[in-house]
Parts: sequence; structure tokens; C-alpha cells
Amino acid sequence: MSQALKQVFNKDRTFRPKRKFEPGTQRFELHKKAQASLNAGLDLKQAVQLPHGEDLNDWVAVHVVDFFNRINLIYGTISDSCTDQSCPIMSGGPKYEYRWQDEHKYKKPTALSAPKYMNLLMDWIEVQINNEDIFPTNVGTPFPKTFMQVAKKILSRLFRVFVHVYIHHFDRVSQMGAEAHVNTCYKHFYYFVKEFNLIDHKELEPLKEMTSRMCH
Repeated sequence: MSQALKQVFNKDRTFRPKRKFEPGTQRFELHKKAQASLNAGLDLKQAVQLPHGEDLNDWVAVHVVDFFNRINLIYGTISDSCTDQSCPIMSGGPKYEYRWQDEHKYKKPTALSAPKYMNLLMDWIEVQINNEDIFPTNVGTPFPKTFMQVAKKILSRLFRVFVHVYIHHFDRVSQMGAEAHVNTCYKHFYYFVKEFNLIDHKELEPLKEMTSRMCH
């Protein structure tokens, strides 16, 4: 990792505190297992596979939280060059524009600048993953029937962060020496959502060409 990149990651420029896994919980053990696979240099396609005897909801929950933390950090590293002026629309090139919608202020899809969209997105995800009714932390507490639907929505929206960063800010990523790190994170994310069919094919279109070069 380059010195510039180390400085950025050491500053830990996430917008908000990370969701931690409590030591001793099943989720913590799964998180350690997932990290160990990556640290051992296991092929990413293999690393994302559901370990024998583990629950799919648990495995997805661990990865949703992990990807949120990682992608939040990636966006944090380029956020100084993503402003209301440079990115007045949250987009992925000329063909794709993302509008924000939620259950509160923006009940209809609304065009926003990229930084406003990102802030709302990270806030919204944080609320979801810290909601015990959706992401239960106690062993034995069942996941709600809607869990996978919420997880898919979170992952689809996180994918849009990659789209925006790759298409509009990759020069900044390269300048900071973070290219290999971002690419590895993207591959890990892509293999995971493909393994469990968690993102609609249409959502993946904006990075289709790059993905076919990188991940096949």
C-alpha cells in the first residue's frame, strides 16, 4: 500500500462510526472466518462461498456490514473531489442517473447532487444495519422475512457508489495509489452479489465492460 494511501486509511475517513461485531457472538466468528479467508489469499470466488453448516442470512448480514464499512471508506478517500459543483447529479456517466427515494423526506425519486445522495445513502444504510429488528445481533433471534429484500436494496445502492467512483473519480483513486485496493474490494463485492444473486442484472450494466475485463 502506498504511503499516501496509508495516511488516508489511517485517518479512517469514514463518515460515521463503524458497526462493530461483538466478540463472542456467532456473527463475530463468521466475520473472522470471512477475514481469514481473505487474509490467506484465498481466491475471491471461493472466499465468498457459504461455509459448510452456516446460515445464509448470517453470512449475508456479515458481508453487508463489511461492504458498507469498506465502501464508505473508499468514498471517504475521494469525497473532497466529489462536490455539489463537480457532481451536481448523482450519476454513472451520461447514461445513468440515480435519484434518491426514502420513506421520509423524499417520497418520490428526487435528483440530488452526488455528495447529498451519498450522505443520505450512508445514513439510511446505517439505520438499517443498526436496527435489531432487521439485523439481529443476538444468537437465536431470527431474521425477519424481509431481511433478504433489505439486504438486496442496500447492496444495489452500494453498487452505485462503485459506479460513481469508477466513472467520475477514478483519476483521484489512481492519484492516491488506491487503485489495487479499490479493484480488490470491487471484485470481492461483485463475486459475492453474483454468488447469491443479490443484485438485478440491470443495476450491474454501468460497469459491465470493466467487470468483464476484471472478473472473468
